[in-house]
Amino acid sequence: MKNLSLNNYAYRELELDFKEWLALLGYAENTVYNMPLYMHEFFHWLEIEEVKKVEAITAEHVHDFLFQLKKRPHARHGGKISNAHINKYHQGLILLSQFVRQTNRGSFTVETQRLEQTRAIPDILTPAEVRELYKACDGSVLGLRDKVMLGIFYGCGLRRNEGVHLDVSDIDFKSKLVYVRIGKNYKERYVPANEMILQHIKDYLDHSRPFLQLKDKTPALFISDKGYRAQGQSLLIRLRKLARLSKINKNIGLHTLRHSIATHLLHSGMELKHIAKFLGHSSLEATQIYTHIIHAKF
Repeated sequence: MKNLSLNNYAYRELELDFKEWLALLGYAENTVYNMPLYMHEFFHWLEIEEVKKVEAITAEHVHDFLFQLKKRPHARHGGKISNAHINKYHQGLILLSQFVRQTNRGSFTVETQRLEQTRAIPDILTPAEVRELYKACDGSVLGLRDKVMLGIFYGCGLRRNEGVHLDVSDIDFKSKLVYVRIGKNYKERYVPANEMILQHIKDYLDHSRPFLQLKDKTPALFISDKGYRAQGQSLLIRLRKLARLSKINKNIGLHTLRHSIATHLLHSGMELKHIAKFLGHSSLEATQIYTHIIHAKF
């Protein structure tokens, strides 16, 4: 997508400003990176259709663009683009329409509905595999950080973006709570942390984090080996290294840890409404997927 030509200066500027807007609003790094790329393809298509001004974009253009996505082959794999992938473009167009209206650059809306898609059952780790991940953590500076990573994303069930944005001040050792300041849809919540998680955080703060921190004194809980706030990708690389050491033959990510703890809690008898609160879901509908995982995996 990024290799598609874009000659219109207004579209190139809009793409950059859109990316900056997403970042300022605190969207996940994947969203900040991918959504402007999807819109880059939209702008390229608009140029082909000779729509040269942002204010000239209409809901009909959005509809026609999404319709042609159904017909074009997938750039990498060939074949048709999945409904799930087209819905990512749909999401990007909704965000773009909000941005252009807020900045008085245009007024188009997205009237086309999302496509129906079958939600795949995510892969999860077994409790035994989680224990193996912990065993694979060594006593090095990054090894101590790895234990905290497992505690935050598995033990506390945080989303990738939520964990990355944690600051040291968000850990309340006295109340045994983790304060999630930047949750999905900007919702805040407190998540309980058990004694093991808190002890791993203390060990990290005392014996690891000071060696990672540079002079700028970042407040971030997770600090990279470069001395700055660690991003999700660097944590993911560490997680997959632990998986290889543990001989876990699954394609896992940080969100796998969240799916795993939710499934384990449900399997142990916790009520769905309590799991929804723990995960920060606004409704039980999003939490229902774990009942399907239970039936498929257990």
